[in-house]
Amino acid sequence: MTGEEVFAAEGLARISQRLADAIAERFGDAPGLVLVGIKRRGDLLARRLSQLLAERLGREVPVGSLDITLYRDDFDSLSEQPIVGQTEIAFPLEGRTVVLVDDVLFTGRTVRAALDELLDLGRPARIALAVLIDRGGRELPICADIVGQTLTVEPGDQVQVLLSELDGRDAVILFRAAHP
Repeated sequence: MTGEEVFAAEGLARISQRLADAIAERFGDAPGLVLVGIKRRGDLLARRLSQLLAERLGREVPVGSLDITLYRDDFDSLSEQPIVGQTEIAFPLEGRTVVLVDDVLFTGRTVRAALDELLDLGRPARIALAVLIDRGGRELPICADIVGQTLTVEPGDQVQVLLSELDGRDAVILFRAAHP
């Protein structure tokens, strides 16, 4: 597979700003607005979006993170010693508007696992989904409420989001599979 940089840091920043603007427009007046990111990159994006929203809304938007490892439908096929991280949500979910944040929406299975975990933790008034990249290819009937960018990719291609906090730089990389 060869990697092609689709967006560099500036493009990723523009997409993030669009996401924050759309969240503010749709949910800025919602009581108890919170962001919950799916680890490992959705939580970092949620933190970034929270900062952008604070500037736009003039108030802090709390952020939490979910580790969905134990909720995955392929948990049994993971390594013998899967690494389970910690879910960190320091606020009650009851009656809140939760914007679930992820980096790439593909099959929908990650989002399904996140929804299961969120509902085990409480009963929000509403859950909306915001994703940086929607690459298509759904296996479950899940769609995002807010999409930063849609990429058209072939089956077998991979989309990877790089974030400076983990990867040393911001970028969106498309890895194309060898297609006949």
